Amino acid sequence: MQSKTGPLAGLRVLEVAGIGPAPFCGMLLADLGADVVVVERAEASADEVVADRGAVIKRGKRSVCLDLKSAEGREAALRLVENCDALIEGMRPGVMERLGLGPDVCLALNPRLVYGRMTGWGQSGPLAQAAGHDINYIALSGALWYSGQPGEPPMAPPSLIGDIGGGALYLAVGILAAVMSARSSGRGQVVDAAIVDGAAHMQNLLLALQAAGQMVSARGRSILDGPHWFNTYRCADGHFVSVGSMEPKFYALLLDKLGLLDDQQLADGYDASRWPELREKFARLFAQRTRAQWSELLEGTDACFAPVLAPDEAAEHPHLRARQVFSRPQGVLQANPAPRFSAMPLKGGAIPGRGEHTRSVLDEWIQPRDHA
Repeated sequence: MQSKTGPLAGLRVLEVAGIGPAPFCGMLLADLGADVVVVERAEASADEVVADRGAVIKRGKRSVCLDLKSAEGREAALRLVENCDALIEGMRPGVMERLGLGPDVCLALNPRLVYGRMTGWGQSGPLAQAAGHDINYIALSGALWYSGQPGEPPMAPPSLIGDIGGGALYLAVGILAAVMSARSSGRGQVVDAAIVDGAAHMQNLLLALQAAGQMVSARGRSILDGPHWFNTYRCADGHFVSVGSMEPKFYALLLDKLGLLDDQQLADGYDASRWPELREKFARLFAQRTRAQWSELLEGTDACFAPVLAPDEAAEHPHLRARQVFSRPQGVLQANPAPRFSAMPLKGGAIPGRGEHTRSVLDEWIQPRDHA
């Protein structure tokens, strides 16, 4: 019997193996204590073999190998569906139906099932059948628009805004909300989590600022993408730092720390027409010292400062080490489970071998049918 702790202990989730946001959602639920069983192919491709060695997004799950294109594999999968609370799949619309594992079939077997579907464009609409990736979904949704400097092509952190933010996290919230509903009503449902939907929804704070006249369409002219006090700068050693001294008291402290409190050119930091020249002034200033020197001067103050770190560097930063944000089990760098719960500390589980739990899961989840 699988024994896990966490706020989701006792929740059974069946995940059909895929890439990107769907398995990330499964990892998140497993981190929180859910019993997540991932259905994988027995014979991995060369790329999958390499990926399996450091498959952090498989941690805490159990792995079952089934051939979903065979009658035997499909029947085993349906028996698992009968005994789980939620299912996660990230196929293109229609693929699960062609496998005989679509929501109509699964909900007929298990009326309380929450059927979570993860796609880029959604289950419906003119683009539903088109291929795409994170950058395309956030581009169309508007979420990529402000990710860049004036005159430069927009650029966003790979996969974070779309696949993870607009995709995996929204799917997780949707599944948990639907599970709560199913437990009170006895009725499951389909959760259509589209990255384009989630990425659009994440913009509501920016849209609120736009309605208040604080965000404009021209890149580099709004309070979150234009000011010299809300930007990143290259240092003397080629590394970068960030400042975000938005409020007047924090801006005043930043100027004080930089020895510029009496500089009249910088006194009115909220005149948008002067932001380009003031960004250049700050760029020249920050280029005079190394990242470490700026960190020594500004880090930990209310100037709203942080060095820009690579993941390996972040893992060694004193603050993140004190909070144990990262770990290296089996030499694989990974971020530990989040958020944190006072009554039940979480720990990321082991990365399973492909098919490692096939027999135990089938024995545990599938109950003999009464043929009397």
